[in-house]
Amino acid sequence: MRQTDLTSTSPKARTAASQRWDAIDVARGLAIAAMIVYHFSWDLSFLQLIGTNILQVPAWRWFARGIAGSFLMLAGFGLALAHVQGFRRIPFLKRLLRVGGAALAVTLGTYFAFPESYIFFGILHCIAVSSVLALPFLRLPPGLTLVAAAFFLVGPWLFTSPALDAPWLDWLGLGAAEPVTNDYVPIFPWFGLVLIGVAAGTWLLPQGEALGLARWRAGNPIFTLLIWAGRKSLPIYLTHQIVLLGVLYGVAQIVGPSPSAACRQICLMQNGDPALCPSVCSCILQQVPERGLWQRLLANKAAAEDNMRISRAAQQCMRQSPPS
Repeated sequence: MRQTDLTSTSPKARTAASQRWDAIDVARGLAIAAMIVYHFSWDLSFLQLIGTNILQVPAWRWFARGIAGSFLMLAGFGLALAHVQGFRRIPFLKRLLRVGGAALAVTLGTYFAFPESYIFFGILHCIAVSSVLALPFLRLPPGLTLVAAAFFLVGPWLFTSPALDAPWLDWLGLGAAEPVTNDYVPIFPWFGLVLIGVAAGTWLLPQGEALGLARWRAGNPIFTLLIWAGRKSLPIYLTHQIVLLGVLYGVAQIVGPSPSAACRQICLMQNGDPALCPSVCSCILQQVPERGLWQRLLANKAAAEDNMRISRAAQQCMRQSPPS
């Protein structure tokens, strides 16, 4: 029966496998790059610099879930890698304090920035708690770990109940109502992805191919940049949104909201039908696309002829809209 650790390999191989892998850092760097792309798009949407609300676009939602899932699986694999020669208590506690402290900083920062949707259990909180929960699985056969992963992945379909809607249980992810927060990565189902990473690590590390992968070194500037990002993933995560929001907020003050976002906002302010506003605005903007005009309308600084243009376009578009 194949071993689930590296006791069957030489001490030199175990040492090489336990060292930092460029391949893992490249993968983490790619996840960081994808995260920045997503948050940049989210910021554009939040500040109404684009007309698309990416939270309502399924492809963007799945993109965000894929990014979170990649971080969690890499966290699980990294946990197996870090402790391949036995549990290293001091490095583990240092990392746990670092990630846990960063998670607390995210909670405090978002509480003041977005008090109605602050992050109380996001990706960093999940990684910190999952790192502790995953420890017993480091010495289990990969097959058993995958069974446990499946349990957590399907758990929301089996155990979700209104009885678990108490705020202090939200971290489990089994409540019937999803809490209002900007980042929500509860234990069910996301811990299952951490366990998949652990299973992948405990299966791969005893293989002969693992040593070659561990010794692979990046040789071009793109990989070098990704490795740097992968090794600085935590500070990049903590600071990139501050930079992005700061820059884009300044841009928003200069150029104002996109015409489509402004039109929908005005439509809703005038008690328009939320289901009808997007299609009506799409029609209106074909006739009145000027960004400056929509800025004046939102600021109540529009001239009489501006209001007349919008009113005529709206009447024409309403006549063209099929009855609901």
